[in-house]
Amino acid sequence: MPKILILRFSSIGDIVLTTPVVRCIKQQVPGAEVHYCTKQAFRGILEPNPYIDKVHTLSGSLGELVQQLQAENFDFVVDLHNNLRTRIIKTRLGKPSKSFDKLNYAKWLIVNLKVNRLPDVHIVDRYLAAAAPLGIQDDGKGLDYFIPADSEVDINTLPEAFRLGYTAFAIGAQHYTKRLPTERIIELCAELKQPIVLLGGKEDAVVGEEIAAHFNQSTISNQQSTTIYNACGRYSLAGSASLVRQARQVVSHDTGLMHIAAAFQKDIISVWGNTIPEFGMYPFRTRYKVLEVNGLPCRPCSKIGYSKCPKGHFKCMRDIDFSAIERQPFKV
Repeated sequence: MPKILILRFSSIGDIVLTTPVVRCIKQQVPGAEVHYCTKQAFRGILEPNPYIDKVHTLSGSLGELVQQLQAENFDFVVDLHNNLRTRIIKTRLGKPSKSFDKLNYAKWLIVNLKVNRLPDVHIVDRYLAAAAPLGIQDDGKGLDYFIPADSEVDINTLPEAFRLGYTAFAIGAQHYTKRLPTERIIELCAELKQPIVLLGGKEDAVVGEEIAAHFNQSTISNQQSTTIYNACGRYSLAGSASLVRQARQVVSHDTGLMHIAAAFQKDIISVWGNTIPEFGMYPFRTRYKVLEVNGLPCRPCSKIGYSKCPKGHFKCMRDIDFSAIERQPFKV
């Protein structure tokens, strides 16, 4: 029985994007025992996954984790993070392994010189390539996200205006330059003209209240059909995922809930600021539209993001034309 270790420490979206590798190994490698190593904070994403036999977490020192992993005597290591820590782990384990291609040089070229040498390949395909020595092939089934039964949200517990259908809007993002300014989120919500459930963590709750308050003003609400429910900070990640699963469509920045929406094959309106879909992390195998500003000489300014716009103007988010939503066909 081959014992396979998958390494990916963070973050939510990246871990969801590795799920086709997990599934394909479990289903295509006869008798495979699949272990996954991540940070403690992300254990809850992986434990409900029926294709994973055991989750290991980095909760103490790296040395302690290595000792745990050495005791398992793995046959092969699939490195889907490819950083210093995972290289140390692979060296210490001394087992056959393969790492995914991070395309660091191509990303450096486009960020710093605006020379595009990025291949037209989704990151999921690069993840799958790292597991190719095991003989697996893409099964074409897309992403997985499994919600524990006790985390499912009964849609009837939402305010009445949202029980017959809504758009989920994931308003958060890890970095400021990957997130629309609050006034622009309000503009986009007004453009959608439908019930909208705002999703995000506790850190997004205040912004969510500001957006909801704008639309709850009687002088405004009488003039438009947008209705807002601020669910930011009210639900766990799994609960938010349940609300995504039950939504008519999903609006999201380049963030984890976008990939969770793709796992449920939702129609997605994806909003891009300092990062670009060409990095290979656009919605995977679901219908989606892209809202972005093409042709900005400063974009992309980072492969991750910043706490503020390096140029000060933030045109990549402030200049997005929201009216393009209706004119734009869905991509797949």
